[in-house]
Amino acid sequence: MDKLFHLKERGTTVSREIIGGITTFLAMAYILAVNPGILSASGMNWGSVFTATAVSAAIATLVMAFIANLPVALAPGLGLNAFFTFSVVMGMGCTWQFALTAVLLEGILFIILSICGIREAIIKSIPEGLKKAVAVGIGLFITIIGLANAGIVSTETGTLIGFVNFNGQHTAAIVAMIGLIITIVLYTLNVPGAILIGIILTTIIGIPFGVTTIPENFKPFSMPETPHLFAFDFSQILTGKFFVVFFTFLFTDLFDTIGTLLGVAEQGNLKDKDGNVLNAKGALLADAIGTVAGACLGTSTVTSFVESSSGVAAGARTGLASVVTAILFLLSLFLSPLFFLIPAAATAPALIFVGYLMMKAVTGIKFDDPTEGIPAFITIITMPFAYSISKGIAFGIISYVIAKCAGKKIKEIPVVTWVLAVIFIADIIFEAVK
Repeated sequence: MDKLFHLKERGTTVSREIIGGITTFLAMAYILAVNPGILSASGMNWGSVFTATAVSAAIATLVMAFIANLPVALAPGLGLNAFFTFSVVMGMGCTWQFALTAVLLEGILFIILSICGIREAIIKSIPEGLKKAVAVGIGLFITIIGLANAGIVSTETGTLIGFVNFNGQHTAAIVAMIGLIITIVLYTLNVPGAILIGIILTTIIGIPFGVTTIPENFKPFSMPETPHLFAFDFSQILTGKFFVVFFTFLFTDLFDTIGTLLGVAEQGNLKDKDGNVLNAKGALLADAIGTVAGACLGTSTVTSFVESSSGVAAGARTGLASVVTAILFLLSLFLSPLFFLIPAAATAPALIFVGYLMMKAVTGIKFDDPTEGIPAFITIITMPFAYSISKGIAFGIISYVIAKCAGKKIKEIPVVTWVLAVIFIADIIFEAVK
């Protein structure tokens, strides 16, 4: 075991790795309830997505364990699944098969870029402020989805949007608010798996409110449903719409893993002598392989989870912790009926709270520099208010070029950013005249 994962070299033990792996699973297992809930809104089968979520998470996390030897777990990412359902399928009117095809090709390209080392070079060319702004904007986008799913906010309040009255007519909203309070308290007390525990307790609280319904002859254990295997649609891959979807998946996923790796490496001191993340190339490859596997199984983009930092905080330092997490994801396959009981009011607090976690990136944005702050601001507000992650990225890139030109800082604009701005402007013109 020590030869495989270098436990002594990194100052850890088997018991610490097991505890760390369990902690990471508890912290991120909410995705087993949230991801099927979001993707099923696109027309996909809930049980099939549940199976795909668990299996793809296990595959990607095992690859991370054995190729990169890092305590980082992966699963279908929040934000990316929201873009899949609410922007691509419901917003653009595309099929979920169309969206899965974009995810597949994005993953294949990422495998190539990761092997060639190009992915790291692309990362360095994108402005740092926009990377952070994308995370913040997605966080707010997810938060609004959570608030709406629970019925906490409504357009029927006499204003553009507002909180409902917490009375007997809005029991789901009441349950969701109770769940949010529980999650806040648990997280503040540093309870491992605070988000998952919050979902479980909220689901139980929802029973007397009539929000959680238990079917007759309920059985907590079952065989997993068959996933949507290879459900692709290649008929539109040469269209402009496909390019926009493909690039948005590509751009968003590009930064999730990098940001997570940097955070986990800093927390666990998993860096080489030059301050770079240990085995970064292998970690990026695990992310890409997970995305391809996820698409083939029928789920949105698989990415590294920032909740892995909870396992690192518990002592995890090697891929052994990732092996433990992967095994737990596989075991969860036989508990899908329990996850199916969870109502939207119980997962909503998780979505809202993840919005808080993603909001932390805002502190790294240089708002005192208008050439940095304004594009970041536009990116952040566009995503939730336009209800579109892709539009937030597009307007953020365009405004960045404009701001830098106006501030006489043209030399600070990377070539790749220029190219992206031209592509996005062309897309806006195309949409306006068609």
